[in-house]
Amino acid sequence: MNVAVIGGGRMGAGIAQVFLAAGDHVTVQEPQAEDARRRIADGLAIAESKGLVDREAALARLAMAGVPADADLVIEAVPEDAALKAEVLAGAEARVGDDAVLATNTSSLSIAELAVALDRPGRLIGLHFFNPVPVQRLVEIVVTGATPAAVLGRAKEHVERIGKTSVVVGDSPGFATSRLGVLLGLEAVRMVEEGVASAEDIDTAMTLGYGHPMGPLRLSDLVGLDVRLAIADYLHARLGPRFEPPALLREKVAAGELGRKTGKGFYQW
Repeated sequence: MNVAVIGGGRMGAGIAQVFLAAGDHVTVQEPQAEDARRRIADGLAIAESKGLVDREAALARLAMAGVPADADLVIEAVPEDAALKAEVLAGAEARVGDDAVLATNTSSLSIAELAVALDRPGRLIGLHFFNPVPVQRLVEIVVTGATPAAVLGRAKEHVERIGKTSVVVGDSPGFATSRLGVLLGLEAVRMVEEGVASAEDIDTAMTLGYGHPMGPLRLSDLVGLDVRLAIADYLHARLGPRFEPPALLREKVAAGELGRKTGKGFYQW
């Protein structure tokens, strides 16, 4: 199986890692190729320490290059910019065969709107992985009215093959997971803003009281507050005022307090 991943950041590297661990040949298209390769190698080292993969054997199946013509599956994992995603997907379509499945890892953008850039829009499907990809067990498969049953079937097979569970949702803004997760996170930010409770206590309440594996504010720091804000702005424009971002979230992003990747968000990292 030949898999191509476009984008070698945290998400792209994680996606590449799980397909390498499944025994696939993986090509990652990323301008910062050495950084991406290091992320993947570090992730495989952690997996190897748990007895889950042979790191060197997996790295031998990794290439850092453009999307190969013989790719069976292409997954786009670039930043949440619709124009950028459409551009790289169209470029990938021009390189691969007619039977290749094209997928986007977007967490909120319309699959149908991204597919407009393609010659065959129905071949694009959403494969929304979760961070950190090697640990999270869910993949949200997003379909449109133009998605052929064969494409959905192959997407399900790919997800099952890498040991994850899929849910199938329609192409609605934010899908199922981002729509619910962002709404919870925004309300948690408002509670901090209004002095209802500290970030730590809100997160503890949700982990111990509701059984969430991680509180909404720590999760927002992990995802990136800039990413959270961009998704909230998109959902606010599409779904209305209940997704309006709190002023505190905008202030933190403006101050460069983006969460774990900058060392500070709602927590010190």
